[in-house]
Amino acid sequence: MAALPTATPSYTTPRWLSFATCCLALGAIAGGLLAEDTADWLWLHWLCKPLATAVVFWIAWRTPAPLSSRYRQWILGGIGLSLVGDIFLMLPQDLFVEGLVAFLFAHLCFLVALSMDVRFGTRPLALLGCLAYGALTLWSLWPTVPEELHLPVVVYTVVLAIMGGQAMGRAWQHAVQRDTLANPAWLAACGAVLFMMSDTLLAWNRFRINLPWAVLWVLATYYGALWLLARSVASADPEEEGGRI
Repeated sequence: MAALPTATPSYTTPRWLSFATCCLALGAIAGGLLAEDTADWLWLHWLCKPLATAVVFWIAWRTPAPLSSRYRQWILGGIGLSLVGDIFLMLPQDLFVEGLVAFLFAHLCFLVALSMDVRFGTRPLALLGCLAYGALTLWSLWPTVPEELHLPVVVYTVVLAIMGGQAMGRAWQHAVQRDTLANPAWLAACGAVLFMMSDTLLAWNRFRINLPWAVLWVLATYYGALWLLARSVASADPEEEGGRI
């Protein structure tokens, strides 16, 4: 790929969509926190949590100048499966494994999108760093993870770490090339890192210790991750739509 000068992104998410995402995310967080004391507020969490993800899906879907239609489709697939995972994890039944599987396939969708314009493992140090982080997380949680969840948790952690490493390596590669994909690639990389943080906090709260205000930390990083991945769909140069990936 020929190097192109870095450009400033030409598309900005409409303020009302950003505001709606923020309000719904805050509603999901507030509902989750208040529901810890009384179930009367569960309705707010159940209403706002999937709606916030749906608005993020809309942001990616309606981006007028995507990097490419294929990149957008795979990012939309990841966000859509995240919405399915949201619903599984918030229902009264213990559907943790079902939610884990939904998010596993979401990360596979993100991984496909992030591998379209650079080869897999383009920056081995980034990939190894994320895999090391995943291994450290597994090591810290292993004694308290139920035996029947060992395999699902290992598979999920490896896929998540690979997705994060690919995102970081892709951003690194485009930054070196100083091309028009550099800025969108960094948005996706930051989103991937936030996803790893969110899932680490979720796992620690579920398997290790009761984190104070866990809903706040888990959902704040989660919605930040989805929003950044959705924003990474926008091309830095609308004239390059469909021609770079």
